[in-house]
Amino acid sequence: MKRAFRKYHRQIAIILCLPLFLTVFTGLGFTIAHEWLHQDELGEFLLQIHTLEIIHLEKIYPVLNALGLIGLLITGLSMTGLFRQRSDSHN
Repeated sequence: MKRAFRKYHRQIAIILCLPLFLTVFTGLGFTIAHEWLHQDELGEFLLQIHTLEIIHLEKIYPVLNALGLIGLLITGLSMTGLFRQRSDSHN
């Protein structure tokens, strides 16, 4: 089972690599441009890229990002062994 989760985790990570980098870097760029540098036009542009509003995907992109991250969390946590039942070999 652990091998299957590792396979799924790897596949999800490859698929989500670019969208998550885009989300993280544009979110950080928006904060720097808007809050620190007071560059509102640049901040708006970065926000449009951040939500993919620029190509009219603002309604589905956050949902896809969230579902992908949930998949990564589930597969990643399952591989840690935190939820594995312990055997009673010490009795």
